[in-house]
Amino acid sequence: MDKIRKKSIAVGILLILSIVVGVLSIDPVIDEMGNFESVSIHSNAILFRAFMQFILALIYASIPIILYSLLKKVNTSLTIGFLVFRIIAVAFIFIGWLSILLLLVLSQEFVKAGSTELSHFQTIDNLIRSGRDLVNHVAMPLILSVGNLMFYAILYQSKLIPRWLSVWGLVATVLSGIIASLLLMFDVIDIITPTYVSLAFPTALLEITLAIWLIAKGFNSTIVNSIIEKK
Repeated sequence: MDKIRKKSIAVGILLILSIVVGVLSIDPVIDEMGNFESVSIHSNAILFRAFMQFILALIYASIPIILYSLLKKVNTSLTIGFLVFRIIAVAFIFIGWLSILLLLVLSQEFVKAGSTELSHFQTIDNLIRSGRDLVNHVAMPLILSVGNLMFYAILYQSKLIPRWLSVWGLVATVLSGIIASLLLMFDVIDIITPTYVSLAFPTALLEITLAIWLIAKGFNSTIVNSIIEKK
C-alpha cells in the first residue's frame, strides 16, 4: 500500500472518529445555565466529555498535517491557509475545553460556600458559559469553516475526489459552519434546535460519506500520479 493510500485511509478514519468524539463531547449539564450543584455532582462525566473535546482538537489538527505534503502540490497558498485556520480553530477548542474546567472549579467552590445567595457565583458562571458558547458555537465553527472552504476548493481544483463531493463540501460548510454560526451570533436561532440540527446535518452526512470514500477508494490515483509528476 503506497503512502498516499495510507494517508487517505488515515483521514477517513479520523473523520469518523471526529463525529463519534464530537457526539461524546456534548454535555447537556454544562449547556444549562445556573446549575452549580449538577455540575459538581456530575463532575466525572463532565471531565470525560472535556477529555473528548481535547481529543477532538487533536483530530482536527491531524487532518491538515497528514494531507499537507499532497495538497501543497495542488495549491500551496490554500493549503497553508487550511492548516493555519485549522490551528486557530483548534486553539478555540482548547479555550472551550479550559472553560469547562473553570466551571468545574467554580461549581466546587459554590458547593463549599454552602449558600444559594452568592450572586457573584452566578455572574461568573453566566460569563464563563456565555463565553464558552460564543467560542464553541460561533467563533470556532466560523474559523473552521474558512479552512474547510479552502480544503474543498483544493479538492475541487485537483479532482482528487469526485467533484460532486467537493461541491457538497463547499455547500455544507456554508450552511453548517457559516450560516448557522451567524444565526446563533445574532440570536436568530438557539443551540440544539431543529433549525440548528437541520443546518448541521449536511456536514455530518458529508463527512461520513467522504470518510467511507477515502477508506474504500482513496484519492484518484491517476490525479495523484499526475500531481507528483508535475511537481
